[in-house]
Amino acid sequence: MTTTTDQKPIFAPQIKVPATYMRGGTSKGVFFNLTDLPADAQVAGCARDNLLLRVIGSPDPYAKHTDGMGGATSSTSKTVILAKSDKADHDVDYLFGQVAIDRPFVDWSGNCGNLTAAVGSFAISNGLVDSSRIPHNGIAVVRIWQKNIQKTIIAHVPITNGEVQETGDFELDGVTFPAAEVQVEFVDPADGEGAMFPTGNLIDDLKVPTEIVPSGVLQATMINAGIPTVFINASELGYTGAELQEAINGDAKALAMFETIRAYGAVQMGLIKHIDEAASRQHTPKVAIVAAPIDYTSSSGKAIAKTDIDLNVRALSMGKLHHAMMGTAAVAIGTAAAIPGTLVSLAAAESKASKHTSGKADDNGFVTFGHPSGTLKVGAEAAEVNGNWQVNKVVMSRSARVLMEGWVRVPQG
Repeated sequence: MTTTTDQKPIFAPQIKVPATYMRGGTSKGVFFNLTDLPADAQVAGCARDNLLLRVIGSPDPYAKHTDGMGGATSSTSKTVILAKSDKADHDVDYLFGQVAIDRPFVDWSGNCGNLTAAVGSFAISNGLVDSSRIPHNGIAVVRIWQKNIQKTIIAHVPITNGEVQETGDFELDGVTFPAAEVQVEFVDPADGEGAMFPTGNLIDDLKVPTEIVPSGVLQATMINAGIPTVFINASELGYTGAELQEAINGDAKALAMFETIRAYGAVQMGLIKHIDEAASRQHTPKVAIVAAPIDYTSSSGKAIAKTDIDLNVRALSMGKLHHAMMGTAAVAIGTAAAIPGTLVSLAAAESKASKHTSGKADDNGFVTFGHPSGTLKVGAEAAEVNGNWQVNKVVMSRSARVLMEGWVRVPQG
């Protein structure tokens, strides 16, 4: 802001930044080409964070994001910065920023698996993928370098007449309308910050305050795959595992309990040194409850039979129960389900055994889990090597499409 000689304020005009508003999986966010950002926002730091906060409309004490592009939920307060990759055998660098709703903070500690489905489409449409790699008709294989977690992801993007095919008949629970299927492969998904099981155990005794459970101990599987995740048996916390959002998000005491569990899990996983640091690392780890399959009705009114799924999972993101399932958490679920002895694989054990007995087993390492919006199928290739579990890749199908493209206007200062 500047002032005139009579001290009346004159405010700088808004700037225009090229941007694309995209849905990827069950999330949506604002996508940028790195070179389109203002010069000071092309590098990590306060200028970049402040720009993205203003784009989304955070911090917003009203929790509405009325003055920004965000949707006031963890699924819709997301930003993505893409650039042509200089890393060998990769096409595009993908950097994800999870924007907090109620405070001025952008969390760069993890990936968004759902928006990953839109990365390949954006990269192709914005010239970040060499034209020689894009068929006139068929599937373009886009090699993505996920910069937050330093991992490779492969997106299989359908192409029709040389352009990204967005429309189709693939249905994804948690997304209202069908679209074209995009298969996504998370290669070597163990999180870049450490071992797949940071404690060395498939199940740990997670020490928590006695207000949560009288014993002060919860069984937990803590895994770094896709995104660091703490899995807890739903029954230990008095849940069935088939809860919908309102059952938890409408209970302030429950939300506080889960945040406490998350903080203690983060310390035991070695992600932070003290539980107080969890407030500055909201995006990771995730906390999820697991249970054997039971019948339930999804948030859209769809009947989910226990015979349709192998287990139920409910996961929290940015302090609230997710309306479906985060893509990165689905990677963690698929990975843990493929490794015997985790809480996830134990929750699915009876269902998987029943399918083997009936001859209906899926021998490709896939597991289908129930979430608040419906079901999701994810597959993992797991093997034990020299006493340590390794997962080569996790595969799932999502969809993506452009919602709007042009410029986002951002006030200066």
